Amino acid sequence: MSKLEFEPVTEADRAVIAEQLGRPPRALRAVAARCPSGHPSVVQTSPRLENGTPFPTLYYLTCPRLNSLVGRLEASGLMREMTERLAEDPELAAAYQRAHESYLAQRDAIEPLGHQVTAGGMPGRVKCLHVHLAHTLACGPGVNPFGDETLELLRSQEGWPSGDCA
Repeated sequence: MSKLEFEPVTEADRAVIAEQLGRPPRALRAVAARCPSGHPSVVQTSPRLENGTPFPTLYYLTCPRLNSLVGRLEASGLMREMTERLAEDPELAAAYQRAHESYLAQRDAIEPLGHQVTAGGMPGRVKCLHVHLAHTLACGPGVNPFGDETLELLRSQEGWPSGDCA
């Protein structure tokens, strides 16, 4: 696996992320992806919060527009359908297992948490499309099949990315 290189978090980014989240950001490491408008859309976080609490979500979706669009997809029952497909499609299940392993390896390269829990329900179910989309936006296509599908749905149904997300 090649080392992913992300942008350092600037003070301006930190201010935008705080506005996006409605609170000060925690455990920021880098900006992993940006919206078309240039704002941070995904951040990479440390495996532990500042107080030492484990925080297994390595890639965190910060863009309010994307969060809203993904929330609509989640409300449609899509995650249940995706989880059902895992049981029916061995190739999809294997790709999802690889996404889990990739996520875990990337997080453990920063700091191992001593467990195999990643995020978003990996590898046995699909629990959070926000996590999967963040993973795809940070690492690119072909790493997380459900992140890839979510991105394609947003592009076709919702018209993202386009315009200023702020």
